[in-house]
Amino acid sequence: MKYYIYNCFGGTHSSPLAAAYHLNKLPKDRKPTDSEVKNVDLFNKLKPKDGGKLYYHGEDENGDKVYTVARRYTKNVNAAIESLGMLLLNNEDKIILSNTSPTVPFAMTLGGFTSRFLKIDFIGVPLLVLGAKQTYINLIKLVENTKNYEHLAVEKVTTLENKNFNKD
Repeated sequence: MKYYIYNCFGGTHSSPLAAAYHLNKLPKDRKPTDSEVKNVDLFNKLKPKDGGKLYYHGEDENGDKVYTVARRYTKNVNAAIESLGMLLLNNEDKIILSNTSPTVPFAMTLGGFTSRFLKIDFIGVPLLVLGAKQTYINLIKLVENTKNYEHLAVEKVTTLENKNFNKD
């Protein structure tokens, strides 16, 4: 079994969107609607205290499990997951951690700050939705890359930083 864990700073925007694309809960042939974005599980819902918690989103078409996690201000979250995975996984199981942060456009960063930190949703949420629409192709490509990478992964736990991921 594979465990896909999408991660980003706050765990409430790009990583839940990636999980939704992974699980075919969002369309891949067009930009999502405002309503589709806003209805993604956990979208714009988490608070700073939720950092480091794993959130289960479902099983994909192969029976593999999809999760998200917020890193917040530390990369130790991924290191802890890697260490725990090395201890608990059997030889066939794999964890693939995929950083969704490289796909985040400025509108989503600004919207997240405005909505989550300043608590001004009437400005922040439209910016978040705009950002989600701007980067939908990038998130789909990242998810497909993540899903394809599992065939190449030799280690029990693999971290994909996606630093060279090109934004459109």
